[in-house]
Amino acid sequence: MRTALLQSSGTPGSTVENLKVLDAAAGRAAAAGAGLLVAPEMFLTGYAIGDDIGRLAEPADGASAAAVAEIAVRHGLAIAYGYPERDGDTVHNSAQLIAADGARLANYRKTHLFGRFERDHFTPGDQPVVQAELNGLTVGLMICYDVEFPENVRAHALAGTDLLLVPTAQMHPFQFVPESVVPVRAFENQMYVAYVNRVGPEGEFEFVGLSTLAGPDGVARTRAGRGEELVLADADPAFLAASREANPYLKDRRPGLYGSLI
Repeated sequence: MRTALLQSSGTPGSTVENLKVLDAAAGRAAAAGAGLLVAPEMFLTGYAIGDDIGRLAEPADGASAAAVAEIAVRHGLAIAYGYPERDGDTVHNSAQLIAADGARLANYRKTHLFGRFERDHFTPGDQPVVQAELNGLTVGLMICYDVEFPENVRAHALAGTDLLLVPTAQMHPFQFVPESVVPVRAFENQMYVAYVNRVGPEGEFEFVGLSTLAGPDGVARTRAGRGEELVLADADPAFLAASREANPYLKDRRPGLYGSLI
């Protein structure tokens, strides 16, 4: 499945403008043959927007979700995107996957919040593995900091995730995560990992870009630079099956030895 990674910070504070950016990117991605477009963490509203997070937060089935569904249908591709999710008085840092027919396939709430900023504005989720079937692949969702915990990604591997989508707001000086950690996660768990970052200055943060789609061989199939960019690469089920057959990591595990981890 050809996968498009939208590396952009959009217009922080404006859901309307960010939906326009998403629409334009979906058109370019579809024209290039993509079946899936992935946008960064908190893409619909911006990340470093302070108390506007609560003001702009919406339910998973809210007006913005309907707008994204309309974009997906019009361009004929699935879309995964980050947004602040309101559930009553609670706000989560969430990511949602919408199919090409507009159906809501999966919604994930970030389980590992990074730093004081996130802990001040969000409530962590408690469901580590969220998946959906898409174009013959089992697709999983997590957000940014979550992928830096090996237990998190291994849980997806054991649940059969083929392509892990990671909307991200990765900042300086942690560029080693997209450069080194993400390809290792893909290799050690025998899956594709699509890590899609924000870029440039925003509030107190400087986002580093470097979005990538890493394969189960630990090789980046594509990598963006430090600017606004749309990059594409393929998640190949046949290559994944061959890699899993050749790589013994998951088969050679000895779970009985790992009790001290929990």
